[in-house]
Amino acid sequence: MKTLLLNPPSFEKFDGGAGSRYQATREITSFWYPVWLAYPAGLIKDSRLLDAPAHGVGPEETVNIAKDYDFVAIFTSTPGFKSDIRLAEMMKDARPGIKIAFVGPHVTVQPVESLKASSAIDFVTKKEFDYSVAEFAWGKKIEEIAGISFRKNGRIVRNPDRPAVEDLDALPFVVKVFKRDLDFTKYNVPYLLYPYVSFYTSRGCPAHCIFCLWPQTMSGHRLRTRSADNVVAEVKLALELFPDVKEIFFDDDTFTWNKSRVLELCPKLKPLKCTWSCNSRVNTDYETLKAMKEAGCRLLVVGFESGDPEVLRSIRKGATIEQALAFMKDCKRLGITVHGDFQIGHPGETRETIERTIRFAMQLDPETIQASMSHPYPGTEFYDYLEKNGYLTTATMTDELGHQLPNIQYPGLSREEIVEAVEDFYARYYFRPRIIFRIVRRALFVSSERRRLYKEAKEFFQLRAKRKRFVNSKRGR
Repeated sequence: MKTLLLNPPSFEKFDGGAGSRYQATREITSFWYPVWLAYPAGLIKDSRLLDAPAHGVGPEETVNIAKDYDFVAIFTSTPGFKSDIRLAEMMKDARPGIKIAFVGPHVTVQPVESLKASSAIDFVTKKEFDYSVAEFAWGKKIEEIAGISFRKNGRIVRNPDRPAVEDLDALPFVVKVFKRDLDFTKYNVPYLLYPYVSFYTSRGCPAHCIFCLWPQTMSGHRLRTRSADNVVAEVKLALELFPDVKEIFFDDDTFTWNKSRVLELCPKLKPLKCTWSCNSRVNTDYETLKAMKEAGCRLLVVGFESGDPEVLRSIRKGATIEQALAFMKDCKRLGITVHGDFQIGHPGETRETIERTIRFAMQLDPETIQASMSHPYPGTEFYDYLEKNGYLTTATMTDELGHQLPNIQYPGLSREEIVEAVEDFYARYYFRPRIIFRIVRRALFVSSERRRLYKEAKEFFQLRAKRKRFVNSKRGR
């Protein structure tokens, strides 16, 4: 079947779908590659991968494109689900015979509810959908495809689960699909060098953080890895296909989890003389960090989350304040840049724990930070905890443009206080003379950075103003 793999235009500039763990529109325009959709796109002949938000393709144009296809697989999200249903219904109206599947964490967790939401959805997939989607496109009978749910004779049928993909080396190289279907200049993440390319070298994460979306819904906690030679081959291909790319990002849940694998891979990456970055945990030791640096690693994205020991225990982060401080010391000694991720609104959060986290972030002093409102996604332990204790509100989790809004409220910590705390976090971190100097220095010496920083600053202050209005409205000011 002629197949369209679609990251839908849920919201304008929304990067919460097929390649993002953070299902919301960012403070600053950011786009991750839709890697999950790229795998079936590489498996299916005559397919196309359309990343609508990154390429500025709106709903009407998306529907017109879909008219030329027999089958559309839409990667939906919890914030964008209602919008994605409307889009699917528009597609069915434009071409009644088209088949539509919804894929992603939201329908993995709520297959029955998702199918009941609209007759425009022909089937939904559970967990990893590479071969489920491909088999349908290849013509396999829907009753025989593992890992999907569908309607039959007025009832919902749930086929047996599909085992996780074990042979990751057998999957196609996503960079081929990127070259074929995407404009790599559309992808920008503020802390990565521009332009960049990203893909996965493993699936699954053995950590048990209660809030993390992918391991609890899509890929599981068992780590499965590609061989070092397979990874290196895709890096080489990426450098050939995209000679202007400044950086490769390994977007694994935790690239550094298996020390022996990292130490095996680094000597094979080193001769390529390419700049790369990845996600890391704070328990990565100095030996591993040194090997990574020597192999071309420039930056690590690290989820510090909180500066309060009790909050870290409540979210089962598996990391301590002391480990984080030692890790940052090692990174600075080696010259590895760190982007730190923090969250406000975890179980046990109070005004006092928020203050500890802000002070902790300034003590760590990573190059850049992201301060997020903790978001409970269905299928996570965090969501179950909030629902059980009555802390989950009926409020929407995003505004009309997809930016984060809290849908949680604790005794003694309101929604508006969470929003205000995030903005206070950013202000106190970035509006320090030393940090301002760091940013200005980048702008002065790199013209491309100057343009990017100006655009980012404009978007950031616009959102700050919008969030201030939200806080004031809730307080009656």
